[in-house]
Amino acid sequence: MENTALLIAIIQNAIDGIITIDENGLIELINPAACTLFDYESDEVIGNNISMLMPQPDKDAHDDYIFRHRQTGKANIIGIGREVVGLRKDGTLFPFRLGLSEVQHAGRKIYTGFIHDLSKEKEAERRLKDYASNLEELVEERTLSLKKTVKALEYAKEELSLSLEKEKELGQLKSRFVSMASHEFRTPLTSIKLSASLIEKYAEPLASPNVSKHVNKIKHAVSSLTIILNDFLSLEKLEAGKEEVSYNEFDLVKFSEEIAEEMQVMAKQDQNIIYQHTGTKSTINLDEKLLKNCINNLITNAIKYSGENTFIDFTTEIDDQHCIITVKDNGIGIPEADQKHLFEAFFRAHNTGTIPGTGLGLNIVTRYAGLMNGKVDFKSVINQGTLFTITFPLS
Repeated sequence: MENTALLIAIIQNAIDGIITIDENGLIELINPAACTLFDYESDEVIGNNISMLMPQPDKDAHDDYIFRHRQTGKANIIGIGREVVGLRKDGTLFPFRLGLSEVQHAGRKIYTGFIHDLSKEKEAERRLKDYASNLEELVEERTLSLKKTVKALEYAKEELSLSLEKEKELGQLKSRFVSMASHEFRTPLTSIKLSASLIEKYAEPLASPNVSKHVNKIKHAVSSLTIILNDFLSLEKLEAGKEEVSYNEFDLVKFSEEIAEEMQVMAKQDQNIIYQHTGTKSTINLDEKLLKNCINNLITNAIKYSGENTFIDFTTEIDDQHCIITVKDNGIGIPEADQKHLFEAFFRAHNTGTIPGTGLGLNIVTRYAGLMNGKVDFKSVINQGTLFTITFPLS
């Protein structure tokens, strides 16, 4: 009696569903877990054929199995030891694993089915398959995208290679053109300058102020064109990486005095270049050609952007650590909004008006100074003037 009560308790509290049927397929017992799975009350199924819990075609097939069992005495009930599908009261289906056992009791055969719900496992499998499918699609999509990206990069590489090749060809062509143009311009400019000097010499007996005036205009125009040509040539050599620094020791004071004297010829009426050196040392180790270009550019700008009857202060200084060169004018100054662009190639301040210039001078100055490990600074106040400072480390 105690064993019977224990068995009933086990059946009633089992997690899996348990159903027993007789040889005719009629349900004799169904535990609460099975009732929950099929969504029936126990009295709704007990006494009914087990096929009520089966969807088609299993339902009709089960009746055939029962019939054959009666004729042959051999059990062949559908679903033994495999996954099957159950039919709930509301018509929905769910998967479960069926374990079936045959028991001889009181002179008759009883079949017990053990039902393990597979809904969660199947849902998990479905999600896993969906995830795997989505992952495969994503991988395929990314792979396709990567292939397209690689193809685009290869195309861009080819385009870039062609572009660089064309740019190289254009650079070489530009270099040849600038060199040729410089040569072709320099020859007639030299002739014009020589002819102007001869005209001035032959016109001396006439003492004509008009002749002298126009000869000076010709000389000034030739000097301006020569400066422009030099700027373009300098920029071309810098862009091509052909400009090399050639260091040598020289007397900075003598060097600067000669520059001041040469540039004074280009000054406006009553415009004076005042040179001064500070310090007991005068020898410096720099590239004379590059340094002269830097100073000439700064003094030329000071002359252009200052009026008549003004002074241009040109100073040099050598201390224990630096060589410092300054050029100061009292000219139009540089607008504050333009100062950040001052050293860009072809840039000219907005207040330059009709004053001639290429906008290359200061760009060349800062690049030449950089080649010699120097730096260029400036201070400027509109309508009060500008101070440029080039500093070179002695080491």
